[in-house]
Amino acid sequence: MTGPLPDPFAGQPDWAPLPPRPIEIVPATGRVELRGRRVLVGLPGLGWRGDLRADERVVQGSRTYVPVIPEHEWYRAESDQVEVFAPLIPVERVWVETVGGRPAPEGNAREPGIRLVSLDAPAHRAPTPVFEADSVSGRRVVHVEDSVEHRDLRAVTETYSGAEGDICVRVTPELEWYRWAWRGQPPTTREVPVHLLWVE
Repeated sequence: MTGPLPDPFAGQPDWAPLPPRPIEIVPATGRVELRGRRVLVGLPGLGWRGDLRADERVVQGSRTYVPVIPEHEWYRAESDQVEVFAPLIPVERVWVETVGGRPAPEGNAREPGIRLVSLDAPAHRAPTPVFEADSVSGRRVVHVEDSVEHRDLRAVTETYSGAEGDICVRVTPELEWYRWAWRGQPPTTREVPVHLLWVE
């Protein structure tokens, strides 16, 4: 089987779970809370780097900066209450991930093929159902259960057949995902059916 899997929810809008709200990227120069938020840094026309967290703005002289920390270091600092090095990035080079509003139903359809974006600002894809993803282990996922979005999760496995016969993925909170790296402490995981998971 080489083609994409058929959509198990096609023609079933009454019982198909709604996808999570998409991530929107906004400039840090706006009025947005920064502490602990996921951010991207970079320059228009050059590129963007993610998997970072921010602290509150710092003003030095007439310039405003944002302390930016790699995400694994941010979790370690918060969990172990240790200080970590945070380079100061000019605020105009920082963009913040925010949870957007729910799009109109016709806005949920994804176009197949290459998606062109502007290099003026970082772009983010709409949530992708896990059953459409090539691979999922290590990726950020959103578990949607009874219209409640559970975020800050990482997939620990690829898809597999669960004990009940469902196709599942094991997930863990991001703190435990990163703790696994810096302490070698295996995370506690939870089995989630793929129809309730989206790659963020």
